[in-house]
Amino acid sequence: MRTIAIVAGGDSSEYEVSVKSATEVGKALSSRYIVYIIIIRGTNWYWEDPKGRYHNIDKNDFTLITDEYRIRFDAVFIAIHGTPGENGVLQGYFDMMDIPYSSCGAFCSALTFNKQACKLYLKEYGIPMAESIMIRKGEKINSKLIISRIGLPCFVKPNDSGSSFGVNKVKKKEDLIAAIEAAFIESNEVLTEAFMKGREVACGVMKTKNKKLVLPVTEIISKNEFFDYEAKYTPGRSEEVTPAHFSESVTEEIQRLSSQVYDLLGCSGIVRVDFIIVNEKPWFLEINTVPGMTAESLVPKQVEAAGISTEEFYSMVIEDLFE
Repeated sequence: MRTIAIVAGGDSSEYEVSVKSATEVGKALSSRYIVYIIIIRGTNWYWEDPKGRYHNIDKNDFTLITDEYRIRFDAVFIAIHGTPGENGVLQGYFDMMDIPYSSCGAFCSALTFNKQACKLYLKEYGIPMAESIMIRKGEKINSKLIISRIGLPCFVKPNDSGSSFGVNKVKKKEDLIAAIEAAFIESNEVLTEAFMKGREVACGVMKTKNKKLVLPVTEIISKNEFFDYEAKYTPGRSEEVTPAHFSESVTEEIQRLSSQVYDLLGCSGIVRVDFIIVNEKPWFLEINTVPGMTAESLVPKQVEAAGISTEEFYSMVIEDLFE
């Protein structure tokens, strides 16, 4: 039986969500593999055993040291949302260790984690998306220029974080600076993006060497101003409809674009692509290369709607690493 490390935690505000994701993936994989959930937080890398004792990871070769033995992992399932699991940092480390892992490679992860860089890359291939302007920490903020280019209301978001931390919808000019400063708490780069009135959707994609799975589309109907952190993780704050109620042609276009974005970026493993549907046309919002896998998350619900067990779905990703 293969031994799999599920890495969880990370150094971003998404720490708790990541641990929940790893727990769910662990439950799904434990019947087929020997599973260890490895917590990574800064320089503390450890496994907590059933008795609550901590055992450290040797970072020289990513082995787990216990009192009795040293465990070498056959593969790693990355469940860290945000840094260092979604931005290419861990991917580069595992590449050097020659340990196979479940997610996109180092370059693809770094590119997709930077929302603006990813959008500029996809724009070259004609993927439709909203107008946006990026501001770096320390730059002079020209509210007048931003509003003249992207209009109001607009979204202000950290350029490289997830779970909607630091994201605000700005309706009045005088609120723009405060929203940008709030986003700078999460990132050194902030994206201001034109607001598009439409229906928000998400589509999971997973491809292996032998199989291509474009999952059913989910429509997200937030009871909040937008699909923020509270709406994502508080039961009752959003309604998620899977499969979404769109015409067959719109659904197929969302799935086609999701698959195309996956291929253009050179993704691996499981990703989730988010769009806003305006007048039946999908506009690209962002891609998550380590999407949430908690009980409340979208991809597991899409997997269920596709008639696949999460055990089978996550195992496909693991088995692909040994093909």
